[in-house]
Amino acid sequence: MAVNLPQLRAFLAVVDAGGFSAAAAELGMSQSAVSHAVASLERELAAPLLVRATPARTTALGERVLPHARIALSAARSVEQIAADAAGAMTGTVRLAATPTVCQGLVPGLLRHWGADQPGITVRVFEGDSAEVSAWLENGTADAAVLIDPPPAPSGGCPRPGPGIELAVDGYRALLPRDHPLAGEPVVDLRDLEDDPFLISPNGCEARIRTIHRLAGLRFTPTHRVRDLATLISMVQAGIGVTVLSEVSRSLIPPDLVLLPLEPGTSRRLVLTGPAARPWHPAVRALVESAAGHQARTEEF
Repeated sequence: MAVNLPQLRAFLAVVDAGGFSAAAAELGMSQSAVSHAVASLERELAAPLLVRATPARTTALGERVLPHARIALSAARSVEQIAADAAGAMTGTVRLAATPTVCQGLVPGLLRHWGADQPGITVRVFEGDSAEVSAWLENGTADAAVLIDPPPAPSGGCPRPGPGIELAVDGYRALLPRDHPLAGEPVVDLRDLEDDPFLISPNGCEARIRTIHRLAGLRFTPTHRVRDLATLISMVQAGIGVTVLSEVSRSLIPPDLVLLPLEPGTSRRLVLTGPAARPWHPAVRALVESAAGHQARTEEF
């Protein structure tokens, strides 16, 4: 059996992109070359790995092969990076996963800093909800992620491959129209918003917003649930209701809305890290160390 890395790379690209045409664009290859690579892999394994549909999906065998293919490609990238390190150059591509609010509020600044500090590293951003981000980091879809309140390293057993860097302690705030009666207050008590229609985006923040309601002695009864953050903000602008957002969302807030400290208060930790169960790609470690150095220099001033 002669399974090789180009075959595995083409297979993963089709799975991640959802089709042969998109995978070809991602890899910078012709569609026929991608199709040939996947077909040759299937011949080596004597069974189909993909259902040719829209979108393409894995067969039962393909699903079993998938995590091993990701590990093999990750190991190959690490070997390539070790060789680059020995030559004195830090290069490579890092797939970074984060939630929408983090992607919009924190990631642009990180990309700008990394572009200047680590120009040889290409960062590709994947946006998903909190559960997706954690799963992508665990299964190898992502090389690094900004995790929300990651668990501490387990006591005993194998230590984590490397420490992450806490990017922010992200508090929760009330989002109100600027003409709301409480918009001029220094702090908003959630109990004072009990008569306002409450809007929610059902994502990783909902559990913490439920906690704030419980601490305030209030029932959690949202009037509207909307998936998209931009829609949520537009509905508050239109006077349809109020909501609670994290502080990292501040850069997204238009001038006719205010984001105010909230009581009872709670917060979350945003941590840039690599996978817990396998060695980090050297470029991931370089990005984490770069972010830590940038944060230390910023805090000095």
